[in-house]
Formats: sequence, structure tokens, C-alpha cells
Amino acid sequence: MADDVAGLLDALNIKKAHICGASMGGMIAQVFAYKHPSLIYSLISIMSSTGNPNNPQISPETLKIVTAMPPNGRDAYIDYTLRMWKNLWSKGFPFEEERAIRYTEESYDRSYYPQGAVRQNAALVANGDRRQHLSLLTVPTLVIHGTADPLFPVEAGKDTARTIPNAKLLLIEGMGHDMPKGTWKCIVEAIVNLVNDTSH
Repeated sequence: MADDVAGLLDALNIKKAHICGASMGGMIAQVFAYKHPSLIYSLISIMSSTGNPNNPQISPETLKIVTAMPPNGRDAYIDYTLRMWKNLWSKGFPFEEERAIRYTEESYDRSYYPQGAVRQNAALVANGDRRQHLSLLTVPTLVIHGTADPLFPVEAGKDTARTIPNAKLLLIEGMGHDMPKGTWKCIVEAIVNLVNDTSH
């Protein structure tokens, strides 16, 4: 998937870019950074992990929810996904049910393919511990993580920032494994500051 990003940049004739990813996207962004260092200005890893097996692990309750096979049928899928979102949602922010429903409906209508999620989870496990590669990065890096993340506990964000040399760490109080509207200003400002500070 990191190679797909490189291929997309090439197809769009983009020589270099700021690469930002959240959750699994953060892991893809990390892999991109060390596999394609000539193509990246800066790295932003949000609510992600280095793959360090010593980090605190996801709770059994949350693991069961996020690894369950989604049910067939549009209404059942939407109900299942809403329950999952509520489990992962930021405890320090109100749950945005209307936004969650709209997102879930659009996701289902665009492409319902539950086997894809299973394959992606398998890819995460297979990728393993990235710390050795990440410790050699020289690209400017921003790590953003919520203090209330039930999927990747906050220690995963701290570990990422420790592992990547000179990485900046932004912890957002009460943010879970999502980005509620109350966090947007803080996140956008931090990313803009990094981009502006990164010489081209």
C-alpha cells in the first residue's frame, strides 16, 4: 500500500509530498517514509503505532468489536459500525451520531467488501515491528495521538515519537481512535506549522 502511494504520486507527476496518515494510514505513511525517502517532505502519523509488541495491547472487548466480520445487509452494517464507532469514540468529546451515520452509509454504498478489512488487518500483523526502520528516518515528523485511544493506547503514540529522531509529539486530551470536530483546529494548526517549517 505504501508502494501504491508512490505509484499515485508518479502518476500525478508529484515529485515530493507531505505524507499524513491516521490509524492504519499512519503505518502506511511510516512505511512510505523509509521505503521512499526521496519522495517525502514530512511525515504526520496520527493515532498509529510502530508495531512495537511491547506497547500496551488493545483490550479484549475492543479487539472483539473491531475484528468481527461485519454483517450483510445495509441496515445491519450501519448498526454494527455505529456500535463500533461508539466504542472507539473520544470519551472527552460528544458522539457525533449524524456524522457517523452519514459516513457509514456512504462507505457501504461506495463499496461494501468486508473481506478487504480482514485482509488489511492481516497486513498490519504481517508488517510487524517497524522501529528499526523508523529509528533511521531523518524526515521532519509530527506524531498526533489521543490520550483516550482504546485501540492504540497513548503509549503507542509516545513510542512512535521516541523512535523517530526529532519527532514532535502532540497529545490531545480526551481524543480516542477518531478525530471529533473539537480536535480539528488543533490538528490542522499542528500540521500546517510542520509543513510551513519544512523547507522545500
